[in-house]
Amino acid sequence: MAIDELDGRLIELFTAEPRVGVLEASRRLGVARGTVQARLDRLARDGVIAGHGPEIDPAALGYGVTAFVTLQIRQSRGRGHSGHDPVAARLAQVPEVIEAHTITGPGDMLCRVVARSNTDLQRVIDMIVDVAGVERASSVISLATQVPYRTLPLVRAAAGGKPGERPPS
Repeated sequence: MAIDELDGRLIELFTAEPRVGVLEASRRLGVARGTVQARLDRLARDGVIAGHGPEIDPAALGYGVTAFVTLQIRQSRGRGHSGHDPVAARLAQVPEVIEAHTITGPGDMLCRVVARSNTDLQRVIDMIVDVAGVERASSVISLATQVPYRTLPLVRAAAGGKPGERPPS
């Protein structure tokens, strides 16, 4: 879906200040309240805006260790069935698995997991390896986040701006 400069400014404003409100956003952006609401509705309907909830920092909840776990999955021979789907469903039941992606390359699935400590990470990995269909796991521990998860540079680029450039206020 294409977004324009106003969509980009709107997304940036609500990313920076999620509780700003539609009326205040319309005032700051210099457009009608109905325009802001219609744009937000369209962006949500089209899946550009995927949520409005708070961002949670696992470390602040006591999960200070982040690791990436690459899984090798037993390949299913069943017609129309992937070995990934049942594994993903079981991984979704492990609270410390905060993301799981099927991937190309030497593994089949990549999981981002959190744990309270390195010892706790062993417990989490043991739970993952116990999932039926997982044949092998290898993990790497994240030492520091150099570039945190972000989407605003993509929004700016999609809205026609240059990478690293802030849209006009």
